[in-house]
Amino acid sequence: MWKALWRKWTIDKPAALGDWLWDVFVVQLAALPDRLTWRKVIALIPIVILILAYDHKIPIPPTLMLVGDLLAYIDIFSMLFLLGVLSRIETISFMIKQATARAARLASGLLEGVQRLDFRHRREGGARNRRRLPRRARTDEDGPPVVIHCAAVA
Repeated sequence: MWKALWRKWTIDKPAALGDWLWDVFVVQLAALPDRLTWRKVIALIPIVILILAYDHKIPIPPTLMLVGDLLAYIDIFSMLFLLGVLSRIETISFMIKQATARAARLASGLLEGVQRLDFRHRREGGARNRRRLPRRARTDEDGPPVVIHCAAVA
């Protein structure tokens, strides 16, 4: 039992710790450049500034300490800007859809109007709008018009 316990705490546990240290400091550190993005680099800048500020060997003005806040605000601003652009794109696409629908309706209306026209039998330009002469009201005294035929005797 003592040999197993001694082996566990002197060989197995340090070996497991060594495997974990190898994984963290060698394998994952070697894979870090593959996963590095500009956003992560910008997020590391305030950490570097904080380390330099707490080191006290190099005096850093307080304005430089606010660079981290500025970078965070730029991240928020870029997100809001992206949302604004997307909403404008949606509005513009809606307006384009409406304009194409109106153009299609106009084109179909013009096509129907052209098909209705008959160029062989044109009507007089003011035929629809010509005012009619008012008719006389008929009374009982008025009868049908009388036509008298006169035969010419020669």
